[in-house]
Amino acid sequence: MSVINIRKAERAGARLVLGIAGISGSGKTYSALQLAWGLAKGDASKVGLLDTENKRGSLYSEILKGKDGKVHQFLIGDLDAPFSPARYADAILEFQKAGVEVLVIDSVSHEWNGLGGVLEIVNSYPKAIHGWNFATPEHRKFVNVMLQSDMHVIVCVRAAQKVDWKDPKNPQSLGIMPIQREDFMFEMTASMMMWNGGKERQILKCPEDLVPIFGENGSNQAGFLTASHGLQLRKWVDGGKEVNAQQDNARNTLRSIAEQGVDALNTAWKELPAGVRKELGNKVPEEIMASAEAFDRQRKQVQPGGEQLDDLNNQVLGNSAQAAE
Repeated sequence: MSVINIRKAERAGARLVLGIAGISGSGKTYSALQLAWGLAKGDASKVGLLDTENKRGSLYSEILKGKDGKVHQFLIGDLDAPFSPARYADAILEFQKAGVEVLVIDSVSHEWNGLGGVLEIVNSYPKAIHGWNFATPEHRKFVNVMLQSDMHVIVCVRAAQKVDWKDPKNPQSLGIMPIQREDFMFEMTASMMMWNGGKERQILKCPEDLVPIFGENGSNQAGFLTASHGLQLRKWVDGGKEVNAQQDNARNTLRSIAEQGVDALNTAWKELPAGVRKELGNKVPEEIMASAEAFDRQRKQVQPGGEQLDDLNNQVLGNSAQAAE
């Protein structure tokens, strides 16, 4: 069975993942929703907001306004604690299933340091067990679902002053930094730190093709991000090689399910329209099935101490059904 699909390199069917970090009041949410609206080509019904900020996202329910003043409503879903990586991943997949094309997550910082987040998972293990050995794979699964989803994703990341306390007598300020894993902002297609209510931003990462939209790496930019920037992004995405939208959507959906294993992947396959399954050769693409099988093998590996990874995950995270109760 082939584990990869080798082909000529072409820009086709791209999905963007953008990161906006900043302190409270820096303009993250407003800017993200404006970008999302443009990326959705002005169709607010294709924009989703995953709100982890105690329903604060609802305060932005009327910010998408046309030139005639008409409010365009987007979709919103609230994620309550525990903020485990698994629950974030489940929520992303729910928005995908709802037909959302551009998802704003506000914020992903709770996945890292919130109630039930990565840092709390680490601290929940006995000292004899290296909690990072279990928390890191859970975080990576969340990132993988986000990167593999059939949606453009814009993540808002809280930022705060960080201090190095290695020498308690002489603490060193490290400046304002995103509250997430150190490499998280560089997992994105493009990422930035935002200031002054959205009027200023520093570009952390930007591919060359998107420099005309956002600016060069390390540069400081002025002016609000608007729906027009999002529309420029969409035109760039659509400017790639034309793809069969149904096939592309189906492949991306299956990829985002693969980490759940073969059984879940087969269920997702059966839910696809018969015509799409036929176009894909009446079977799950080999490289996606190989991925699901590899995930199943990893879950069956016995961890130090004699406990299986699934058992440990259930102890710390609980399954999705229990967490939702």
